Amino acid sequence: MNILALPANPDLFPSEAASFALTGPMGKLEVVSDVAERPGARRGTAIVCHPHPLQGGTMHNKVVTMAERSLLESGLDTLRFNFRGVGASEGSYDNGNGEGDDLAAIAAWVRKVRPDDELWLAGFSFGSYVSIRAAVRLRASALISIAPPVGRWPFESIELPTCPWLVVQGEDDEVVDPQAVFDWIQAMEHPPELVRMPETSHFFHRRLMDLRGAIKHAVRDWLPPPRS
Repeated sequence: MNILALPANPDLFPSEAASFALTGPMGKLEVVSDVAERPGARRGTAIVCHPHPLQGGTMHNKVVTMAERSLLESGLDTLRFNFRGVGASEGSYDNGNGEGDDLAAIAAWVRKVRPDDELWLAGFSFGSYVSIRAAVRLRASALISIAPPVGRWPFESIELPTCPWLVVQGEDDEVVDPQAVFDWIQAMEHPPELVRMPETSHFFHRRLMDLRGAIKHAVRDWLPPPRS
């Protein structure tokens, strides 16, 4: 696949849905951005992270795009991207470490072009591990974690955020142990808001619209001020 070009003006967030590349630690990173409809837009930008690169995860995953849609409909502008080695993004898989650096590079660009925006992070499965791990360092204003893979990655060493935080976990997840997620949250001093979805698999088959509603309902009291 040919790598996408850098945006025409790298100092501006695109004013309409766009596909382009940003410079990451290992080369270019493939990015898709979108803007919330005006009026109703809020002064915030959300970055959404995708599942495991070695297991078919990309920014086009249905859970990722539904999470993005939920945040877009809530008034946030959005950006999703492919981690290194996925799609047209350059580099190779780095066990979550380099992927965190990729997210940091994307966040730095958002901070540059949208200095007055709140920065929200979201992620699904492996993407939730990467975004939770980065939330404190990147000073996230809010965090959405879908099916965080507790027990599959070293969550016990993560500095946990204190910003508003939503975790959505399917009770019939066949990839992530739901009880491990529930126990992890129960042990926290300041636990996130938890939405347990019964009869829901890891990839939210037939439950994507329920996921959309859960995210929109949870974040409505966290939303930043209207965009002027």
